[in-house]
Amino acid sequence: MSISSSDHAVMPENDEITEIVELADDAEITDELTDGADLAELTDEADDLADDADQTPEITFGDLGLPEGVVRKLAQNGVTTPFPIQAATIPDALAGKDILGRGRTGSGKTLSFGLPLLATLAGGETEKRKPRGVILTPTRELAMQVADALQPYGDVLGLRMKVVCGGTSMGNQIYALERGVDILVATPGRLRDIINRGACSLEQVQVAVLDEADQMADLGFLPEVTELLDQVPVGGQRLLFSATLENEIDSLVKRYLVNPVTHEVDPSAGAVTTMTHHVLVVKPKDKAPVTAAIAARKGRTIIFVRTQLGADRVAEQLRESGVKADALHGGMTQGARTRTLADFKDGYVNVLVATDVAARGIHVDGIDLVLNVDPAGDHKDYLHRSGRTARAGRSGVVVSLALPHQRRQIFRLMEDAGVDASRHIVGGAGAFDPEVAEITGARSLTEVQADSANNSAKQAEREVVDLTRQLERLQRRAVELREEADRLVAQAARERGEDPETAVAAVVEAAEAEVAAAAAEAERAAREEQRREERPARDERGNYERRDRGGFRRDNDRPSFRDRDDRGGRSFERRDNDRPSGGFRRDDRPSGGFRRDDRPSGGFRRDNDRPFNRDRRDDRPSGGFRRDDRPSGGFRRDDHRPSGSSFGGGRRDDKPRWKRNG
Repeated sequence: MSISSSDHAVMPENDEITEIVELADDAEITDELTDGADLAELTDEADDLADDADQTPEITFGDLGLPEGVVRKLAQNGVTTPFPIQAATIPDALAGKDILGRGRTGSGKTLSFGLPLLATLAGGETEKRKPRGVILTPTRELAMQVADALQPYGDVLGLRMKVVCGGTSMGNQIYALERGVDILVATPGRLRDIINRGACSLEQVQVAVLDEADQMADLGFLPEVTELLDQVPVGGQRLLFSATLENEIDSLVKRYLVNPVTHEVDPSAGAVTTMTHHVLVVKPKDKAPVTAAIAARKGRTIIFVRTQLGADRVAEQLRESGVKADALHGGMTQGARTRTLADFKDGYVNVLVATDVAARGIHVDGIDLVLNVDPAGDHKDYLHRSGRTARAGRSGVVVSLALPHQRRQIFRLMEDAGVDASRHIVGGAGAFDPEVAEITGARSLTEVQADSANNSAKQAEREVVDLTRQLERLQRRAVELREEADRLVAQAARERGEDPETAVAAVVEAAEAEVAAAAAEAERAAREEQRREERPARDERGNYERRDRGGFRRDNDRPSFRDRDDRGGRSFERRDNDRPSGGFRRDDRPSGGFRRDDRPSGGFRRDNDRPFNRDRRDDRPSGGFRRDDRPSGGFRRDDHRPSGSSFGGGRRDDKPRWKRNG
């Protein structure tokens, strides 16, 4: 059931209206009713009944049985009319029935299960470490979004909520559970870890909600999900929401839900009439420029890539092009992911470059374009990506870039997703193709830089206006203080019996001299700063370029010493032909040189003709310090050690008797 046909869930059907309208349409098209009076009568009757149906009041949240405090809070937040899935599921959920909801992301499922959960648990008591409600989500971002969406209404009913997910402090989560938490919004992995630590128990859970079950199956979380649901007491309420009902999800339904009530709204993102799909076939060299041009559009854009490194690379390239972009992927810390998502929501960042895992389930209002730089892994990933735009009935555009060899893959993916996408071949114009600009609102980087310069100029103009106002205010203050100072000086002069005008003139003259000296000092400082800025910068080696002093620069302007005429007949170039006879060439050395073969007998050759050498063990004289040939006066540790050595030498037996006995 699409959005356009889901109004029947809010407004009761009127078979009489439908029948008469069909008769009137058939009469106009086929001319089977030739009587103009009969045709006019039928048309008037259909119009009257349609007007009566239009005047029928729409269902409000108060009509669904929600607490008055929650209804008032919804009205304060501007939420008065429920979405089709909310109007269909909330009454059954309040009645305690198990719910099986099928709808794409952005159709309003969070309030569909959240508000009945809060209303059911209101007024009860919760023990420490034993929550009464649990909501399982596939990702951290989705868990935080669900908690942020339900926390205001939980505060109205006095219920405490806590997000339990990875990437955040487990100690804080355990501390909150020890104090008592009514509802846990958790990812399966972190909740299982906390339960294994003995810090939480699900034995008192009354309502268990499984949100985005198909995404959990895609991410491989179903073993943890089944392990957690097995710990929930039998007989409680189960609410399961999923965009698709495949084999794995169907097994969960059969295992944990008892006589569930099924509500289906917007089963596929591809069926949304307010969303258009386009495939741009680009050449490899044009992919980066086209991406930058589309990202430079006005409005919020989310770009999907395949890998974490790709997200960082594309975001860096966009920032270098002047686009306010940031990356979001699973390799970032939770704090960094939260800050990035907050900047994107608040408008400080216009483009979010994300991977599939990080972007699953995130909800940001105002995303009107999704750009797939890398193809999605399968049709389900494509639908999840597309679900970031055209949310809650708004319009959106989904654009996929396809290289020539990826066309078949992407077209097959579109068919599996049930999407009718228009195909465009980007020609030689590249990023500035008029068709691309019409579809996506792409802009040239020059236009982006012009906007950036224009914004900077406007900011500078605003600062000039502010500084001018401050200057005028300070000038008025200075005049007031000068007048007050002159009045006091004149009064002091009269008290001393002096001429007031002379005293005031002296003070004014001294003040003007001080102002002139301060102005001169400021001018001197400005000139010094200008000279400092004009000084040559240091090169890579830390040396200053001496341009004006005629010194020797480290570039090609250094004077050459290769020319004999410039050196007075002498040259420092080491050429073989110009060396004097006494040079140190190996072949031209004189007989007294140091060639290995021609060394004199007194040289230091390593052969047996080496002269006396004190370092060689075999050639040491008898007075050397060889261990075997040491003289009796040496420092050996044997019996030849002298008895009177000042270093404590000598044998122990040779010590004086009084020392040995002592």
